[in-house]
Amino acid sequence: MSDRVLIAGCGGVGNALATRLLADGCEVWGARRRVEALPTGVRPWRLDVTDPQNFGASPAAFDYLFYTASADRRDEEQYRSVYVNGLRNLLRALRRAGSPLRRVVFTSSTAVYGQNQGEWVDESAVTEPARFNGRVLLEAEALVREAPRTGISVRLSGIYGPGRTRLVRKVWNGEAIVTGSWTNRIHADDCAGVLHHLMRLENPKAVYLGSDDEPATTADVVTWLSAEMGLPAPPPAGRTRAGTEPLNKRCQNTRLR
Repeated sequence: MSDRVLIAGCGGVGNALATRLLADGCEVWGARRRVEALPTGVRPWRLDVTDPQNFGASPAAFDYLFYTASADRRDEEQYRSVYVNGLRNLLRALRRAGSPLRRVVFTSSTAVYGQNQGEWVDESAVTEPARFNGRVLLEAEALVREAPRTGISVRLSGIYGPGRTRLVRKVWNGEAIVTGSWTNRIHADDCAGVLHHLMRLENPKAVYLGSDDEPATTADVVTWLSAEMGLPAPPPAGRTRAGTEPLNKRCQNTRLR
């Protein structure tokens, strides 16, 4: 029988992963509120992870769970509702339904790192985030570690690719600024490739850092974008208010490589 895979919060990265898994011959289910956005071939489970009273019966006994849900708002209450409570709700429901869940994979973030002086970080680096999003994601990672089978947290850096145009629009609108802070990114297709790889990897580690090979400074990125669009380079940043300084670390993907 083919592997039954549930992708919870099946959005951009989840849809790209689903396409890969369908090509592998997996039975793929996508759980989200708007199931109309699922790719062809993905079986729908209309679900709001923050509303466990309305889950209904699990439609299948799943072998793999990818939890790729994302918060609608950037505040601590919403983050905890989706990443911690939502994950806990779904794991409980699947266990009650008898899903074997041979592997649980959670898409976390490099926001769990608090380093801010351009340091290199990897999976062994200290995680002392200064902001609520990193702290909440560490709580979710703890739930994944407690999964009865193999649990994997993938700390993704800033995702770019089709449809992700926030920085492009800032450059176009003249709102971008040049700083020397380091940034870390990964293409959406590579995110899907990472998750697909870890699903089949024998004896995986509990944590992986998912990021492109080479970090780049904000100056490098916005200056390149400006040149591509035929615009003048953005101005250098002035002084920032305390607490609004950009994150400034360099992510190393050696373990994943």
